[in-house]
Amino acid sequence: MQKLTAEDMDTKSPDLVAENVEQLNVLFPEAFTEGKVDFEVLKQLLGGAVDEREEKYGLNWHGKRRARQIALTPSTGTLRPCPEDSVDWETTRNLMIEGDNLEVLKLLQKSYAGKVKFIYIDQPYNTGKDFVYPDDYRDNIKNYLELTGQVEGGQKISTNTEASGRFHTNWLNMMYPRLKLARNLLCEDGVIFISIDDNEAHNLRKVCDELFGEDNFIGQFVINSSPSAIDYGHIAKMHDYALLYAKDLAVTTTKQLTEDGKEFKYVDGIGPFNIYPLYNGNVAFNPRTRPNLYYPFYLNPDSKIENDFYEIGLKEESGWVKVYPVISRKDEIQRVWRWSKDKSRQELNKEIVGYKTEDSEFRIVQKTRHTGKVIRSLQIDKEISSRRGTAEVEELFGEKVFPFPKPFELIRRFVAVGTETDSIVVDFFAGSATTAHAVMAQNALDQGKRRYFLVQLPEPLDPENTDQKVAADYCDKLGKPRNIAELTKERLRRAGKKIREENPMFAGDLGFRVFKLDSSNIRAWEPDRENLAQTLEASVEHLKTDRTEADILFELLLKRGIDLCTPIEQKTIAGKTIHSIGAGTLLVCLAPQIARDEVEPLALGMVEWHKVLAPAGESTVIFRDSAFADDVAKTNLTAILQQHGLENVRSL
Repeated sequence: MQKLTAEDMDTKSPDLVAENVEQLNVLFPEAFTEGKVDFEVLKQLLGGAVDEREEKYGLNWHGKRRARQIALTPSTGTLRPCPEDSVDWETTRNLMIEGDNLEVLKLLQKSYAGKVKFIYIDQPYNTGKDFVYPDDYRDNIKNYLELTGQVEGGQKISTNTEASGRFHTNWLNMMYPRLKLARNLLCEDGVIFISIDDNEAHNLRKVCDELFGEDNFIGQFVINSSPSAIDYGHIAKMHDYALLYAKDLAVTTTKQLTEDGKEFKYVDGIGPFNIYPLYNGNVAFNPRTRPNLYYPFYLNPDSKIENDFYEIGLKEESGWVKVYPVISRKDEIQRVWRWSKDKSRQELNKEIVGYKTEDSEFRIVQKTRHTGKVIRSLQIDKEISSRRGTAEVEELFGEKVFPFPKPFELIRRFVAVGTETDSIVVDFFAGSATTAHAVMAQNALDQGKRRYFLVQLPEPLDPENTDQKVAADYCDKLGKPRNIAELTKERLRRAGKKIREENPMFAGDLGFRVFKLDSSNIRAWEPDRENLAQTLEASVEHLKTDRTEADILFELLLKRGIDLCTPIEQKTIAGKTIHSIGAGTLLVCLAPQIARDEVEPLALGMVEWHKVLAPAGESTVIFRDSAFADDVAKTNLTAILQQHGLENVRSL
């Protein structure tokens, strides 16, 4: 039975550096010597793709290299469940996480990398007054707990004043690792919206161009946030911005905003539609830059389907016509498709069909059923002003507890154009929870099943601070700790209730599960040289004694890459509680004691339950290491399980 420690990868967030090196080794094995990268060989293999100029175009600042390294450093923390703060804990699939979003983003990598369709953030603007997230990463979990007043050490909250010579640098060092990790969460056709003002808009563009790629910049919204204008002396400012980037623009499509009275030319069994070419109109995408999007369709000229469209396939058939994306007549560049072959295969002769032009040329087209218009880069109506956002929060709370919250309607529009009805939406600067409110409202409009994941730092509120007094007093009124995360949760409760009242027929998810960032449940080896005997005795129990079974179970989910909303079944076998996660993919017994005479009935009972569960893949069984009476009991239990096909047995 293998013992899992705090150093095992199964108990850590992903080691992104190791994953990058492994991928490099797969692509260029000859560039590795004794496990290390030989850069001279790698440069030869890459040929002209290596830029060796001394001066390069881009944005640089003091600390950028460290910011990049911070994003790649695994987290030592975990997320502890808080059902008492949650709504509909047993059924909801939404998450509200209290914690430093840098650590939380690291912890979410195993479970959600490549699964998020939409990210929106409204991070602190660099005004010289806003809170800047902690940048002492020697022990970030300890630093976080001290900063938020959860352990002794005092509150070390700092601001980034304009008098600082590192005014832009501090803000960029805060943003860079978070955006780098956020990109990992996005699926291939995912998008990110980022609100920003004039202070850092230019720098944010450069950072996003680097992390997401210049080719994946979709646009920059100008938002009339202050219709009455704020007088700055030389100019009265009315607007802010929002940047929109795709993870891969070549495979990304956005939806249209609803518009009444749109006309359609065709109709099928699903409903009315128009057609749109499947090839990508962006000249930056071609067979060289996107080889996976350049492949042939095959069209049957003798077989028409409804509306006189032609049958198509991806396999060559006798008599069928081979159809590639068009070559641009203007610039003579070969285009590629907007969809990958796998996505096209799923929609063959359903949402993509063959078509014959007036010039008798065969094309592949997509059916478009949008009853709306493309979202405008200029957002100027009164529904999206900061004043409206303030009024919305005041209506819910009865007081102005949040300064300048984003208006609900603006984010709802972004959600409407950037998501599917079953998408995961992430906001890791949750603040007043406008994003979650917008997701719930959009679900009520189109009967969607979108999920939201929020992250908010429990930033302490000081009643002596004039700007924070109303919010701090409101927390006192609720009987909750004085921090912003408590107000985030309260907005979720009130917004969900309001949506239910306004949409009584809506049966969708209006709840949320709360988790809080903390140090790992697995005790790390920290020897006290002065009291070594006492340290050894304390280390016999590998798990922290102040943690619950639920704490440990959810850390296992997190570190093994399982959705935090996965159902957990329980069954009592031989007097011990057994937890089944993922329909038997993971079986966990955290009983504090397992005697010799309990080993056989416990093991055989688990084997029988595993047969009933019949998981599709390999299962892992985990026990508390200190529970076994002796090594004989541990060995016998492992042997019985392995004899019945449960080979992967671990202990904590």
